[in-house]
Amino acid sequence: MKDEFGVIYGINGPILSVSGYDGYKMSEMVLIGEEGLIGEVIGIEAEKSTIQVFEDTSGLRPGAPVFSTGGQLSVSLGPGMIGNIFDGIQRPLKSIEKDSGVFISRGVHVDSLDMDRKWSLQTLASEGDQAFPGMVIAQVKETESIICRIMIPPDIRGVIKSIVPDGSYTLRDAIAVVEVSASAAQEFEPLPDSPSKFELKEIRMVQKWPIRVPRPVDKRKIVDRPLITGQRIIDTLFPIGKGGMAAIPGGFGTGKTMTQHQLAKWSDADIIVYIGCGERGNEMTEVLEDFSELKDPRTKRALMDRTILIANTSNMPVAAREASIYTGIAIAEFYRDMGYHVAIMADSTSRWAEALRELSGRLEEMPAEEGFPAYLASRLSSFYERAGSVTTLSGADASVTIIGAVSPQGADFSEPVTQNTKRFVRVFWALDRSLAYARHFPAIQWLTSYSEYLDDMEEWYRDNVGSDFLAHRQSILKILYEESELMEIVKLIGSDVLPDSQRLTLEMARVIRLGFVQQNAYHMFDTYVPFAKQLKMMEIILHLNETCWKLVKLGISMNVLKSEDIFERVIAIKYNVGNDDLDKLEGYISDIDDFYGRLYEKNA
Repeated sequence: MKDEFGVIYGINGPILSVSGYDGYKMSEMVLIGEEGLIGEVIGIEAEKSTIQVFEDTSGLRPGAPVFSTGGQLSVSLGPGMIGNIFDGIQRPLKSIEKDSGVFISRGVHVDSLDMDRKWSLQTLASEGDQAFPGMVIAQVKETESIICRIMIPPDIRGVIKSIVPDGSYTLRDAIAVVEVSASAAQEFEPLPDSPSKFELKEIRMVQKWPIRVPRPVDKRKIVDRPLITGQRIIDTLFPIGKGGMAAIPGGFGTGKTMTQHQLAKWSDADIIVYIGCGERGNEMTEVLEDFSELKDPRTKRALMDRTILIANTSNMPVAAREASIYTGIAIAEFYRDMGYHVAIMADSTSRWAEALRELSGRLEEMPAEEGFPAYLASRLSSFYERAGSVTTLSGADASVTIIGAVSPQGADFSEPVTQNTKRFVRVFWALDRSLAYARHFPAIQWLTSYSEYLDDMEEWYRDNVGSDFLAHRQSILKILYEESELMEIVKLIGSDVLPDSQRLTLEMARVIRLGFVQQNAYHMFDTYVPFAKQLKMMEIILHLNETCWKLVKLGISMNVLKSEDIFERVIAIKYNVGNDDLDKLEGYISDIDDFYGRLYEKNA
């Protein structure tokens, strides 16, 4: 609104103080200066307003105008997002590059989506149908893997007065007209910038949604099924459910980004939203290059056909970094409302929290622990709690799963971001520096990691994997925990003085660590492992453990047991047996029995 503006009277980095206009609203998007820099109202007082700017403020001066737009900072939701790469406020990088080159220029205004591209629309509703929030009235084939469903916005209910026939349309075209009923105004509280309810509303393929407002659902459900990732230590030992929340904390070089890459490539989510929040430019470049070349193992098509990337690197303005998290979750909720299972990879929430800290310092707020704002916990909760398994307004089962990387300085898990994140997530994959430096990946430390979803998903494991799956998992963890206790003794006096029963525990723990927990992302058989193979591998390891215990009780020493190659052969299962050759695994059970028979005859 060019005739409604205030003027700048104070500038502190990305924070502006504005006076001369009292019509701003909280969270309203504004345009600053003649270049039209994008900002957001974050504070209102009697004589001034405080605004954070999502672009570089160099060269701004007091007296420059700040124009009101009347609407909240929003994203455009519609066909064309899949396979695209956006910055933190949903500007497509390809379009920006055409206008400003390699680096993003200030004041670049481009449509988030290609408004002139024609989409082949299939109509699913008819004139006279009752229109309700979330109702799917049409669909387009967005990619070879994803159908984009055109929905009635959450604040509209009424009767469809007209709808276009099947054909090609752009995002600017109205595809339906809904006569809004009076009861809709009483049933749904509209957004602050929504127009009157008592009129004809045009429905387009694209809709706007404020990034800080969660999209409504019919009801939230218990997370009762896992997000299958093909990573053994995650799927078996510390699983995350579809609609769950997980944190991956770890110091520099422990593999946070690589772990998230694996989850993005192999998880059975329908759509991946990858948010590069404040990470180094070279890491985001690697993501962009890798994802553009990878094939989706489920559809055998390009992985980008079900992926959306948000690239907000560390050299971009901190305010845009703070907004990028909400941009990603708003996009994820849009596809969730269509009935898809969406997974968000946020890398990393520590950089996002650092942006909060810098903005809080500019606002001269009272700092809390380590300089972070006192509202760090509430901001983290408002993000993670937008995850969940839900029934959508249209009645579909869908979910948003959030997996956030945390980068504590010096791998100190007692710092505020890690500790506050643990309050809200139910899965904690703690990356260990010593494991990473020993080339053990994923470097998830089994002694400090945990998952709280197992009880809720117990029935799913029993029905879809095996009735003894969780019992085997518990046995595997028990051996690893016993090894940890024994290692305290080994460090003092060495392993040779231990009794054979304890030496067997150490050897079986080594088999589990190298043969099951450790996984090679670059090996064709080991990069992804289905549940059937994971279960069978556990059965073989535990059968070997039971067999060796019988031999040890017969007085056969560990030196004799280790003289055979059976331990190394079990470790090598992950490389020698393909995911489609699970029948070969039965041979390992027979080999272990033969091993027992040979030693029993010789030594019993």
